[in-house]
Amino acid sequence: MKTAIVVARSLNGVIGNGSKIPWKVKGEQSLFKHITMGGTLVMGRKTFESIGLPLPGRKTIIVSRNKKYSHAGCKVCPSIKAALRLGDEIKKPIFIAGGGEIYRLTLPIVETVHITTVQTEVTGEVYFPDFPTPDFELAEEREYESNVNYLYQRYEKQS
Repeated sequence: MKTAIVVARSLNGVIGNGSKIPWKVKGEQSLFKHITMGGTLVMGRKTFESIGLPLPGRKTIIVSRNKKYSHAGCKVCPSIKAALRLGDEIKKPIFIAGGGEIYRLTLPIVETVHITTVQTEVTGEVYFPDFPTPDFELAEEREYESNVNYLYQRYEKQS
């Protein structure tokens, strides 16, 4: 099954400040919804808990080492490898939705990266890995004007 990362970052690479997204940008979450609707979201436990519930119209797989962790409406896997295997069985596009460590571990294996760069610098301690890397090529780019402007880019891995 095709696997993609979906991420929003600031100009200085921050994706999170504690369990919070460090910006409020009109329209940016609608873009996330548009990209991921009908797919399977794979995310770490902390990212899931920052959202708080499974998102409508998508399957949710949570990666957690805690064998007792569970949440209604979600599947829980002990590793990214197990989560991706389960995602393949669901037979829907797989979207990696964070957090920082999950992105770092999956960046080498995904085919597509949907990256939104919010045109501001913010404080935070969770960062997206350095990107783009040489094995990805820009396939699409759109600028959005909002309360804070943002740039959406889609990168595809080169074979």
